[in-house]
Amino acid sequence: MPFVVLYDANVLYPSTLRDLLIRVAQAGLVQAKWTDQILNEVFANLTANRPDLDPQKLARTRVLMNRAVRDCLVTGYEPLIEAVDLPDPDDRHVLAAAIKARAQVIVTHNLKDFPSAALEAWDLEAKSADDFILAQIDLSREAVHTAVQRIADSRENPPTTFSGVLAMLERDGLVESAAALRP
Repeated sequence: MPFVVLYDANVLYPSTLRDLLIRVAQAGLVQAKWTDQILNEVFANLTANRPDLDPQKLARTRVLMNRAVRDCLVTGYEPLIEAVDLPDPDDRHVLAAAIKARAQVIVTHNLKDFPSAALEAWDLEAKSADDFILAQIDLSREAVHTAVQRIADSRENPPTTFSGVLAMLERDGLVESAAALRP
């Protein structure tokens, strides 16, 4: 059984990174989790920052995300929100959901908002998306490589290559992971 990870909104926001994180879960390397509250944050920010994106396409993306990963939505975590303490109270719902899901890792770009001292009691750790993907490469380089290739194969407008996807992932913060996947 793969270990459980909770994806924070900031790693689900960039489309190429989101695609890779979902494909890593589909490959069976991890059991990915998120909440409707996390998705609300992702899509509210996309709507605010990218008014050029079609709201119907964004809604469809959300539906497809939830269909893409079996048993991804965490529910019933709300009573735990008040019981946890983090530097940014707005992130408590993420920790509460990770606890409810029995996750081992929270994947986030905001490591400072999830200090080890606050997570240790729950047997959790926070990892950057880059460190998380590097760990997946160590587990199965072939699975991660295949996921990146599938992203490249799926992109039609505009089309891209494996190297093009790596460049996008680098822009999304996966500097070491992209380097590790280069031939």
